[in-house]
Amino acid sequence: MQSAQHMAAGLRTLTIGSRIRRWRTYRLRHTVARTGGPVDPSTVSRPGPEVPVPFDPRRELVGYTARRGRIDLLDLPARRYLAVDGTGDPNTSSAYADALASLYPVTYGLKFLSSRELHRDYRIPPLEALWWADDLEAFTSGRNKNRWHWTVLTVVPEWLTDEHVDTVQGRVRERAGGPPPRSVEMRTMEEGAVVQTLHVGPYDAEGPVIAAMHDEATARGRSLTGRHHEIYLNDARRTAPERLRTILRQPVTGD
Repeated sequence: MQSAQHMAAGLRTLTIGSRIRRWRTYRLRHTVARTGGPVDPSTVSRPGPEVPVPFDPRRELVGYTARRGRIDLLDLPARRYLAVDGTGDPNTSSAYADALASLYPVTYGLKFLSSRELHRDYRIPPLEALWWADDLEAFTSGRNKNRWHWTVLTVVPEWLTDEHVDTVQGRVRERAGGPPPRSVEMRTMEEGAVVQTLHVGPYDAEGPVIAAMHDEATARGRSLTGRHHEIYLNDARRTAPERLRTILRQPVTGD
């Protein structure tokens, strides 16, 4: 005859075993209810296949990170971009709105072609722009935007070719029933040595930061060359001006 202690232990084991069986039955029924059919119990808890992480230009390309208050000197490789040119104040010029309306359908079209036909997904890259003026003061301290020239850009992953871009542009024209408002071109930029920093705040407050970046380049024995380059890390339509994050970049020469 079993002792009282042995009987109590046996009851506890039976109770625990019953609970485990009930839990397994519940999980199986719950899975059947969700899927609408019978399920092999051995696969109920089995995890699904891993989903590949999309290529992210912000994380994987050099030059897409910067720190506020620090000016870095980088050496960048040649890269290809979708590009649209224009002039005038980006806040009031219809040309700037037309440029974005032309650039983004091709940018998204390339992403969809890559993920659906090449099976290589990637995140949409941030908007970028080159800015310049015939008089540098109009761009730094004067901020006379009506005298500005600009090129809006999005970087193109290296596995996409000119033929892919041509295919997407043809599809965009076909869907729109005609060409885009502005011409979209594929261009290669070789910026090489650059200085860059992060500006946090309204775009109109960039002037002193740009001037400080130019002064730092000169102090390092570098000369300014090429065009001022900006990378917009958040959407100005959804972000308060004081929280805007913009990488400011200036190509330089010298050792």
